[in-house]
Amino acid sequence: MKFSLSWLREHLETTATLDEITATLNTIGLEVEGVENPAAALAAFRTARIIEATQHPNADRLRVCQVDAGEGFGRVQVVCGAPNARTGLHVIFAPPGTFIPASGITIKAGKLRGETSGGMLCSLRELGIGEEDSGIAELPEGTATGQSYPLFAGLDDPVIDIAITPNRGDALAVRGIARDLAAAGLGTLRPWRPGTVESRFESPITWRITYPEACPWVLGRAIRGVRNGPSPDWLKRRLESIGLRPVSALVDITNFFTFDLGRPLHVFDADRIMGGELTICRGAGETFTALDGSEHVMTPDDCVIADGRGVQSLAGIMGGAGSGVSDTTTTVFVECALFDPVAIALAGRRHNLHSDARQRFERGVDQALPPAALEAVTRMILDLCGGEAGSVVSAGAEPAWQRQAHLDFARLETIGGLVEEPDHAVHLLEGLGFTVRECDACHVVVDVPPWRNDIATPMLLDQQADLPPARAQTAAEGAVALDPEVDLIEEVLRLRGLDSVPAVSLPVGNAVPLPAFTPRQSRIASLRRQLAAGGLLETVGFSFVAMEQAAEFGETPPELHLLNPIAADLDQMRPTPLVNLLAAVRGNVARGYPDLGLFEVGPAFGPEGQVLVAAGIRSGHSPRLPGQAARPVDLWQVKADALSALAAAGAAMEGLSMTPDAPAFYHPGRSGVIRQGPKLVLGHFGQLHPALLATRGIDVPVCAFMLYPDAVPEPKRKRKAPPALSAFQPLRRDFAFVVAADVPAEKLLRAVRGAERNLIVAANLFDVYEGDKIPAGHRSLGVEITLQPMDGTLTDAEIEAVCERVLAAAQKSCNAVLRG
Repeated sequence: MKFSLSWLREHLETTATLDEITATLNTIGLEVEGVENPAAALAAFRTARIIEATQHPNADRLRVCQVDAGEGFGRVQVVCGAPNARTGLHVIFAPPGTFIPASGITIKAGKLRGETSGGMLCSLRELGIGEEDSGIAELPEGTATGQSYPLFAGLDDPVIDIAITPNRGDALAVRGIARDLAAAGLGTLRPWRPGTVESRFESPITWRITYPEACPWVLGRAIRGVRNGPSPDWLKRRLESIGLRPVSALVDITNFFTFDLGRPLHVFDADRIMGGELTICRGAGETFTALDGSEHVMTPDDCVIADGRGVQSLAGIMGGAGSGVSDTTTTVFVECALFDPVAIALAGRRHNLHSDARQRFERGVDQALPPAALEAVTRMILDLCGGEAGSVVSAGAEPAWQRQAHLDFARLETIGGLVEEPDHAVHLLEGLGFTVRECDACHVVVDVPPWRNDIATPMLLDQQADLPPARAQTAAEGAVALDPEVDLIEEVLRLRGLDSVPAVSLPVGNAVPLPAFTPRQSRIASLRRQLAAGGLLETVGFSFVAMEQAAEFGETPPELHLLNPIAADLDQMRPTPLVNLLAAVRGNVARGYPDLGLFEVGPAFGPEGQVLVAAGIRSGHSPRLPGQAARPVDLWQVKADALSALAAAGAAMEGLSMTPDAPAFYHPGRSGVIRQGPKLVLGHFGQLHPALLATRGIDVPVCAFMLYPDAVPEPKRKRKAPPALSAFQPLRRDFAFVVAADVPAEKLLRAVRGAERNLIVAANLFDVYEGDKIPAGHRSLGVEITLQPMDGTLTDAEIEAVCERVLAAAQKSCNAVLRG
């Protein structure tokens, strides 16, 4: 919400400085986001007078002017190209060193076509405050020279920008802000009485309401004989100061009251209204063209204003182009209505329409103001545009906004933490417009003013479904009783100054703080750290991807296709983050950076809904190390990435198995699925399919993995025993087994591990050999086992016994024989 200091002083009688006003606004909860003074950028410009203007001896279109720039400059010679530069003219002078806002240049003294020039004579456009550029600005006759031009022109009017919380609709008005400052002791609120404008004729237009849920009350007034045109300078300056572009007097008047009183209004061209009646009703599929030129199809939930021709306004949000006023308008009909905040908010979101009117209606406006506001806008239209006013017509009735709130003075300290004298608390509330109904030493009951829609309003509790009915009713009654009182406490506290409320630490519920993360959050954090420690860079990608790319990684059901995508190539919810990671690889490969390691933990979407996925990708070659050549990335690297991440997420590694049935976007012979048990899939890994890479022009090896962290079973909660640490060193033995080529290495490792569970703590594959020294259809698998004795050093006989059991288990499970 922006407003100028002079505009604020129209409602607030105060001697406070700008700094005092902004400091008070901050302490009462109207946070100042910025202060801009237009005069600051124009401080160097000053008034001057052309003493003599003669033709430039070397240029037909230039004149040499002798300028009186006042004290400190005296007589200055300026070369000027403006056609209206003449002797005796009062002008705006920019001395050397002045920055020109419109052109972005800084004036320097120099020569133009052989004649010295010690400054510049300016137009209003060059100062950034006008549109005329046909010549230099002409100041009134008799203007004293040497004055600061911003002060002379009345531009020294700072503009304050404050942040408004959603509950403070009343602060979207200059008068509402002035009321708050006056209540805080920074001046006196000036009285505002619009008076009554006499009616000269019967209104040719009437109202009818068929949608009272969205509009309970509407007033209107016809004014004929008006002359629409440019607004007076004071009104233009008011609107321009807050960033609004003046349009015409009739439009500018309604914009003025939107900000001055927080009262949105709309003017129709009465001659363009068909049928003599305006109806506030539901939409019925009509196409409506708004004033900004956008077209919208009305729905039955939209509140519209229609005449005999159709929809003329999306009520409370924006008027229509078909009945808007123009320079030829001679009769207007002014609309002043109350609209339901929820209906306005939902309609604005449906049609993506934003306006100052919507901003105020959806936060709540003064429910008793429409009659006075209509009189005020009528008076201004008559003053600025002429004409005569007709009778006021209305439909519906003023809603029953009257309500009360009570305050127990003791709660100012127990709830608000601030000791306050009862009389002063009542005085602060009265300054905000609350009227005292009852008051004693302990409490006060007040009537809430109509502009405070955030105080003592009906509330709707979203209670837990399984809450016992008696408890739910007690909680609801308590909330209804306490909420208005808390509202009043907040008002007293903020007017005293929010920074005066003492800081109090929250009570400590437990001596030992509760966990900050859930087990799931901890798992995800550990998984991220593990992947990053493995050399992968974390990325964050869009959940929207191109449907053609998504189809290569999974299903693309119609319900996951976007009807209104933010871009043509982002029209499908991604089935896996691998779509984004592969796109990143492609972009880097195209730019000469093929060696990548990336991962993302984010959502994936499929027929079963949204799931969390940890996906990673490696491309190109591994880094070159001393004594080692760079080697292409392979599935063993991404398998190691996947397993280390699952271990960090708490998966039971000894229960994992690998199967070859990976998704189709992997290479069919160089990929695998990670399972826990026969059915639970924790992820998959492998080299991406060559055809998938070829379509993207990627000519380097690329391997990837996908994990489902939420599928990792929760660890069983049991009391942890102290770790069993052996005093004896482990020992290792290597075996080379010959097995059929179709026997999975995982099956052999599982058999070896189970041969002697009390001693064998690990079994790892270290070699795979297929060649002429192995029978056809077979291969050799090198397995290393680790034995960890606990009770004593193993004898040769005990070691040989374990080795025999390993050979027997391998023979039984996989028909494996020891390689000769």
